[in-house]
Amino acid sequence: MKKWTHPGGKLREMGSESLTDAELLAILISTGVKGKPAEDVAKEILDRFGSFKGMANQPLEKFLEIKGLGDVKVIRIAAAFEIARRIVNQVLKEKNDV
Repeated sequence: MKKWTHPGGKLREMGSESLTDAELLAILISTGVKGKPAEDVAKEILDRFGSFKGMANQPLEKFLEIKGLGDVKVIRIAAAFEIARRIVNQVLKEKNDV
């Protein structure tokens, strides 16, 4: 099996379904900090909050407590959650309109 240097390569070659939650989150984070790659930052976030569901609706300040996350990365994560929320709401609305 090929070892990718970043999960983006794995996604491109194998599809998004092949990625773990931490790998998907690492793509949003993009870069880590010295001694702590993006995947490690992502794992720490998931360890702290338990899951994507646990991350949802957390105040942004909670994310800023994690080394390797700054405003831009936290805003990117918040935007991804808002996109997901809107998709779910649209699907539920369309289901109820049937």
